[in-house]
Amino acid sequence: MAAYATSLMEDVKAKNPAEPEFHQAVQEVAESLELVLDKRPEYRSARILERIIEPERVILFRVPWVSDQGEVKVNRGFRVEMNSAIGPYKGGLRFHPSVTLGMLKFLAFEQVFKNALTTLPMGGGKGGSDFDPKGKSDGEVMRFCQSFMTELFRHIGPNTDVPAGDIGVGGREIGFLFGQYKRLANEFTGVLTGKGLNWGGSLIRPEATGYGAVYFAAEMLGTRGETLEGKTCLVSGSGNVAQFTVEKLLDLGAKPVTLSDSNGYIYDEAGIDRDKLGFVKELKNLRRGRIKEYADRYPSAVFTPLVMEPGRGTDPIWQHKADCAFPSATQNEINAEDAQNLLRGGVYVISEGANMPTEPAGVELFLDAGILYGPGKAANAGGVATSGLEMAQNSMRFSWSREEVDERLHGIMKNIHARCVVVAEEFGTPGNYVNGANIAGFLKVADAMLDQGIV
Repeated sequence: MAAYATSLMEDVKAKNPAEPEFHQAVQEVAESLELVLDKRPEYRSARILERIIEPERVILFRVPWVSDQGEVKVNRGFRVEMNSAIGPYKGGLRFHPSVTLGMLKFLAFEQVFKNALTTLPMGGGKGGSDFDPKGKSDGEVMRFCQSFMTELFRHIGPNTDVPAGDIGVGGREIGFLFGQYKRLANEFTGVLTGKGLNWGGSLIRPEATGYGAVYFAAEMLGTRGETLEGKTCLVSGSGNVAQFTVEKLLDLGAKPVTLSDSNGYIYDEAGIDRDKLGFVKELKNLRRGRIKEYADRYPSAVFTPLVMEPGRGTDPIWQHKADCAFPSATQNEINAEDAQNLLRGGVYVISEGANMPTEPAGVELFLDAGILYGPGKAANAGGVATSGLEMAQNSMRFSWSREEVDERLHGIMKNIHARCVVVAEEFGTPGNYVNGANIAGFLKVADAMLDQGIV
């Protein structure tokens, strides 16, 4: 690292101890921005990056609720309102035992740049709780969501902060959260995105992150005169993002062969077709079962249990020969050894559906190899972009058709890709989508902050 980034990171680590994901996200951006800050010294003198790193507001609160057995439970609730220079805070809520303040600061920091890339007027934020909805009854989830929103509603609003879903927060949770907000605020507004279609939701919103990651991969391949037709693809995860990544890959003629969950992964050499995908959707979305059942149902598939701790050793899902990979599970799921396995297996297109799923050492290997590598803040921006489209429809009290939303999403992903390419070339690193995404997002936010003074 150059002197500025080194000094900055020393300060970040001193102020934010025991927050490794946040340190990782800041370091990646800081290294890219060395190219900008040398040319635009006004950003340094105004301490723009230092101000983006510091959240505008952090809200921490307790969430008491009662289990079906009548036991009182207590969880932590968080909302990190990171930056509102270009619009209301926008970013998901995550309900998962791994949720910590440091993790949410990392996600909120990434969200600032991602939202800026969409060109829609949205700032960045993130929130959630260490509550685990897995294994809970609908009644328990409802009581938790109502307690969570009883505090959160004071801090959000359609022109202030508009949360969405993330890991552990799907349509069920958004419904319970919205119902409690409406009850407390006595108003029906577009304060949450990911709502049900019959009460303010947008068509294509559930599909958007997965579809967008595939659209971004197609754009990257287009720079080499190729398409996704006939390409073998590895997909991790089996939730919303992974399911719709597979769906769009099938639309474009590709052959997805893997899916995973926290227990292990399936490899289906014959390919995951539409019927098999339908089974996965029913398994995961309705029965909330484990991906192992896929291999029990389809003899062409092999299930491999996860025998390592996440982030340690290698994940065998990345050892199969393929052309493309779509990491869509969680942060830091690809380490340096996994990255080497992907390259050895012939993968030359990686489009990240999850947030920061590749560790820095893995990113460096991808960039050194010169493959088409789309970082999450660009490749998975389709989800928040369509959340922005949902906000626009709510403001107009109007709904667009499925085709119109999909067309707008596709256009946004094309524009994000084009902007990353142009900016990477402008700053002397052609083909480097990491630099392109970081710099393009930063420039939009930084210029808005300069216009608005020291706030």
